[in-house]
Amino acid sequence: MTGGTDPTATHPALGLDDVVHQRVRLGILTIAHEARRVEFGYLRTELDLTAGNLSKHLSVLEEGGLIAVEKGYEGRRGRTWVTLTPAGASALADEIRRLKLLIARVETTARPGDASR
Repeated sequence: MTGGTDPTATHPALGLDDVVHQRVRLGILTIAHEARRVEFGYLRTELDLTAGNLSKHLSVLEEGGLIAVEKGYEGRRGRTWVTLTPAGASALADEIRRLKLLIARVETTARPGDASR
């Protein structure tokens, strides 16, 4: 992470994690957070991705230790399941915290001529 340990020391945008913040990967982490275990096909459908594109994003997250990928069978069909690791849960929580800091800065900054603030 590039933002250091104190989120108030630098602009919150500097602490956003490029691995987590990418929109598809953020979606994967969020869905994995919502479910105990999520199936590859569900992620592909929900995020409107091709199998190849999803596989690439899963590889990035798995290499980063943010998800665990489990391959197996359900009946006679091969399946791939994704679960969020503790490191993934922590990274997602940190990303959300930093995004909230950015939102707060925007919402509390009055601009000249903005009568609604």
